[in-house]
Amino acid sequence: MSRDDTTPKPELAVALQYDGERAPRVTAKGTGELAEQIIALAREHEVPLQENAPMVELLSKLELGEEIPPALYLAVAEIIAFAYYISGKAPQ
Repeated sequence: MSRDDTTPKPELAVALQYDGERAPRVTAKGTGELAEQIIALAREHEVPLQENAPMVELLSKLELGEEIPPALYLAVAEIIAFAYYISGKAPQ
């Protein structure tokens, strides 16, 4: 997918990893050009993306490698369910 000049550039991006055994953890985060690189890499590897500015803001406060806190489990579970759905996958 190409970006045209009217598409706003992301200000902030956060990547999560979920292995199905432990809580999801932050694997990448960044602003500006780094945010664009995170999103480009996700697209390149067909990783589902979801825009959710309030959630990204909360997750960006976590350290790299840190598990999400229990207070965010439900919200992140909905994001993971969305990713499974649009990928045509089912959780194990």
